[in-house]
Amino acid sequence: MTSAVKKPLFEAIALIGLGLIGASIGHAVRRHGLARRIHGTARTAATRKTALALGIVDATFESAPEAAAGADLVILCTPVGTFGELAKALAPALEEGAILSDVGSVKQAVIRDVGPHVPDGVHFIPAHPIAGTEQSGPEAGFAELFEGRWCVLTPLAETDAGALGRLEAFWRALGSQVEIMEADHHDLVLAITSHLPHLIAYNIVGTAADLEEVTKSEIIKFSAGGFRDFTRLAASDPVMWRDVFLNNREAVLETLGRFSEDLAALQRAIRWSDGEALYELFSRTRAIRRGIIEAGQDTSAPDFGRIAKPQGSAAAPARGRGGGKRP
Repeated sequence: MTSAVKKPLFEAIALIGLGLIGASIGHAVRRHGLARRIHGTARTAATRKTALALGIVDATFESAPEAAAGADLVILCTPVGTFGELAKALAPALEEGAILSDVGSVKQAVIRDVGPHVPDGVHFIPAHPIAGTEQSGPEAGFAELFEGRWCVLTPLAETDAGALGRLEAFWRALGSQVEIMEADHHDLVLAITSHLPHLIAYNIVGTAADLEEVTKSEIIKFSAGGFRDFTRLAASDPVMWRDVFLNNREAVLETLGRFSEDLAALQRAIRWSDGEALYELFSRTRAIRRGIIEAGQDTSAPDFGRIAKPQGSAAAPARGRGGGKRP
């Protein structure tokens, strides 16, 4: 007696963009049998050729509408600044009943830019898998990227419950935990947990590069753990992060203002040798770090040097969304 073959969640999935996130989705979809076919498109022929060679997709196309034709799930995996024009171009090609989603790390701007172009009968459900590395390109993708990570869905008020359930099942099948959230709240949460840390990283690495008293070779040679980790964040895709900051200005500026106030208080404590204030702050922040470990979002194991994973390794670390959303 033969066992029944599990029916895939989707007939065809179209990945619009084949960088780190798009490639990782392709790998994971294939591993878990979530679609009969995987279509893909990317800006350059070289990227499309690489994605095919790596088995990320079954077929590639020069344009987004060609890739989306016949797909019942279309996912925008390019920088969020491209979404408006992509949605406009995709509209005639989207199948009735299809789900249009994305992986951008801002959500209000995505709703603003994509929403007006979504045809009647197509289910638009913004999403954000909070996973990534500082690497980019199809070669950086790996199927385990989303395992144990969160994916936030920000459905609209009129979103069809059945379509939302299918997309939630899709991300759970990729290994993610799923949270439903309002778009504005998502943007504020990510401003403090992701966007502001990246902004600080870009700034501090830039400051170090500008110090005339410290040579570039010394910065590289004597990089301690803290600075080394800042450089990891600062190595993230500059196009993606430019678009993130331009499209989440209000939330980023709000959190940056609060950060500036707290930084001024810290500066005063150091200036006036207020050891008690410093100890209290460091104790509170240490507790937050322990909470992150207990929640399974990182490990307490030392990783001095952060040995790089081999591409495609099953042991690849799925760190917070640093590069490639990306977005």
